[in-house]
Amino acid sequence: MDSTRQQKIARLIQRDIAEILQKDLADVTRGKLVTVTAARVSPDLGYAKIYISVFPFNESQELLNKIKEEGWLVRKILGGRIRNQLKIVPELEFFIDDSLEYIENIDNLLHK
Repeated sequence: MDSTRQQKIARLIQRDIAEILQKDLADVTRGKLVTVTAARVSPDLGYAKIYISVFPFNESQELLNKIKEEGWLVRKILGGRIRNQLKIVPELEFFIDDSLEYIENIDNLLHK
């Protein structure tokens, strides 16, 4: 169960990383729809799991690898944005949220 502080920080990080991916890493995400679906923060606020959804689905793993390569830049930009709210910038770990792909697969199977 996350505390209220963890939830607030997670929402802040989710919003800021979405903006970072859209504006500062536009060359990496060009031609793809990238959504930050969730952010989970550890109790000590030192670690954050970021879940992203990518459309088209077949390019999600490739884009995830590119974002992981640029993770240091994302963390640096995030640090500039949240420096007044947090003492330390959490370590970021990115994961693919494939729930939309799963829903589409189920929908296709139901229509057959």
